[in-house]
Amino acid sequence: MIRILMAEDVQVLRSALVALLSLEPDLEVVAELGTGDEVVARARQTAPDVAVLDIDLPGTDGITAAGQLAEALPGCRTLILTSLGRPGNLRRALAAQVSGFLLKDIEPAQLADAIRTVAAGGRVVDPVLALAALDSTPCPLTEREREVLRQAAEGTEPGQIAAGLHLSPGTVRNYLTAAVTKLNARNRVDAIRIAREADWL
Repeated sequence: MIRILMAEDVQVLRSALVALLSLEPDLEVVAELGTGDEVVARARQTAPDVAVLDIDLPGTDGITAAGQLAEALPGCRTLILTSLGRPGNLRRALAAQVSGFLLKDIEPAQLADAIRTVAAGGRVVDPVLALAALDSTPCPLTEREREVLRQAAEGTEPGQIAAGLHLSPGTVRNYLTAAVTKLNARNRVDAIRIAREADWL
């Protein structure tokens, strides 16, 4: 029996997925939750073989939760099930050691088969997304530059970004300048536009 943890914030969708998976004789949903903050704690309690996570969870997002799971419970494999099918999300997910990345519009039988493949140690990735990720340009920004630019994109002032990241305001300005330069942007607003269009934020 393959034990599954299901994390999906839309109640009706989560209930439908649980009901569909419960029809499979070799699959058992041992935990279902609606936020990312609970994933690791519930996984410790229920010892699932596979965690099926949405990316866009309240609190800790699904990819971050997948990375935390990989550290806390290396035996639990993760499958991302999302409507956010962008190459950048796939790259982030693979960096977080997920074993599967599929879009929510797949057939229920495909999901069940994907869970079995992941539980057996295999990998399952949406083929169209995989090709898009291969075709896309790698992000030239460091993780810190991306974080600073991401916060600037949300309207956070450099002083607030500095306080939140425990950096000096001058260092934050340097990161923003580096991002503008690396992206060949005219200014910070242009850098944010370029990074968003490339799915780097």
